[in-house]
Amino acid sequence: MALPEPLQSLPAAPLGGESQAPFEALLALGLYVAIAVFLIGTLMGLCWWLGHKTRSPAKGEPYESGVLPTGAARLREPVPFYLVAIFFIVFDVEAIFIVSWAVAWDLLSWAGFAQISFFIVILFLGLVYLWKMGGLEWGPRAHYQRRGKERSG
Repeated sequence: MALPEPLQSLPAAPLGGESQAPFEALLALGLYVAIAVFLIGTLMGLCWWLGHKTRSPAKGEPYESGVLPTGAARLREPVPFYLVAIFFIVFDVEAIFIVSWAVAWDLLSWAGFAQISFFIVILFLGLVYLWKMGGLEWGPRAHYQRRGKERSG
C-alpha cells in the first residue's frame, strides 16, 4: 500500500520513539528547571528586598472591606458551599469522561457504550446513596432532624 504524497516526504522516526538522545533530553530538562528556579528565586528575593518591612498592630488586624470583624472566624457547622463545590467538581469530572466517550463513540462501539453506562449507573447509585443518607440536605430543619436522630439512636 503506497503512502499519500505528503507522508512520503516525511523523514522516518527513529525506533523507540525518541527524537533526541536521552542525555540531550535530560540536559534540556535540567536547564529548563535551573532557569525556572533561578527566575523564581530572583523574583522572590527582589520582593523581599524591595518590600516594606514595617510592622504595626493595625497591620496585623484582619480586614474585610473596611468593616471591623465581629465574632469568631470559625463556624460551628460546615458551610453548604463546600458541599455544592464538591458536587460541582464530581459532576464536572463526570462530564469530562462522558464528553471524551462521546467524541470517540464510533471507535468504541457497544463495548464503550456498556462501559460508559456502567460508569453513569455507579455515579447515579452514589448520588442515590448520598440522598438517602441526608447528604444533600442542609439548613436548620435538616440539621435539627439529624441531631434528633443522633440523640434518639
